[in-house]
Amino acid sequence: MPRPLRPTGSGKVSRDPVHHPLFARYYARASVSAETRMGMGRIRERMLAGLSGRVIEIGAGNGLNFAHYPRTVSEVVAIEPERLLRQLAVESALRSGMPVDVVPGTAEALPVKSEAFDAAVISLVLCSVRALPRALGEVRRVLRPGGEVRFFEHGRGGGRAMRFTQRALDRTVWPALSGGCHLARDPVAALRDAGFELGPYRRMWMPENGPKLPMSYCVLGTAWRPATEVSVDGR
Repeated sequence: MPRPLRPTGSGKVSRDPVHHPLFARYYARASVSAETRMGMGRIRERMLAGLSGRVIEIGAGNGLNFAHYPRTVSEVVAIEPERLLRQLAVESALRSGMPVDVVPGTAEALPVKSEAFDAAVISLVLCSVRALPRALGEVRRVLRPGGEVRFFEHGRGGGRAMRFTQRALDRTVWPALSGGCHLARDPVAALRDAGFELGPYRRMWMPENGPKLPMSYCVLGTAWRPATEVSVDGR
């Protein structure tokens, strides 16, 4: 069963490194609606199918993945930096019946030991991390050699005009309106550049039968930390 949020140890309330209360409220409502309206529930099932062992989920949001983890997973450590979403994730963990530990932390400095996990789940989070190479370096650090990454992300896509629009929005209003989200990042290239071995992946639109908007271009896939790689802890 999920454990309660961990105290800071000082008796004071810590300041969260990510604080987007308005966006968090919007995301909490919109993501629940998208489970059926946009087919996100089916995407989560496909992303998590076949996982086993200890799993770390980066940027768990309001915890909608938890109900889709297979029973072969022995433990999920779910990292979520935004306080409101973290509270909702705890509630989702309780409903799921899975052994989930929801903890504060950022993707760039995961509060866990090196090589402690069999798999990592990255779902709609790479768009908003502040330092993408550092975050993926942390994912490599906490995975055992040969550990698996399951990802579902949105990012760069479409033709020249669409990509220009994505870049223009990233430079202006979009990150401020959307909790630090960026539209023009390429998650597949970022994983490759971070040293992961890419497995099969599929590009898609969300919603699949809807209009092509700047945030519609998504990818679902698998990657691995190389099995022969030496420790990346460096500490």
